[in-house]
Amino acid sequence: MLSIELKTTPPETVAYISMRGPYEQIPQAMGRLYGWVAQHGLQPQGMPEGVYLDDPKTTPVDRAAWELRTPIAGEASDLAPDAECCGIKHVDPHLVAFAMHKGEYETISTSYDELMAWVMANGYQIVGPPEELYYSDPATTKPQDYLTEIRIPVAKTH
Repeated sequence: MLSIELKTTPPETVAYISMRGPYEQIPQAMGRLYGWVAQHGLQPQGMPEGVYLDDPKTTPVDRAAWELRTPIAGEASDLAPDAECCGIKHVDPHLVAFAMHKGEYETISTSYDELMAWVMANGYQIVGPPEELYYSDPATTKPQDYLTEIRIPVAKTH
């Protein structure tokens, strides 16, 4: 049973990479993003994030659109994606229902199902794509110990 809560996210300036296709590309894409950040003299600040723009239950994995982000320190102007598919943007604060998933990424769908059921049962509607914050480094953490914060942007229904 997940512990589910609501919070308003802080405003963020993020460097991001836009991707399409299988999620197995995440480790390579994360490396590309952090390499791009370093090349541009930016300083990562906070947990890396994933935003999943398509529902994996209804979109073929080879067409899935998703984005990886890292919050960056200091001021930076928005920058449209370049040839590397990387850019900078500002993310406004937003209300999210969230829960912490512990375990392998392959088991995260169960936590999503529970979080989505809570959102609907408590009078909220989904107003944006799901977000994940990655608290664990797969290079140093066993998969069963991964910690991932799952966030669903929501608004109260009338």
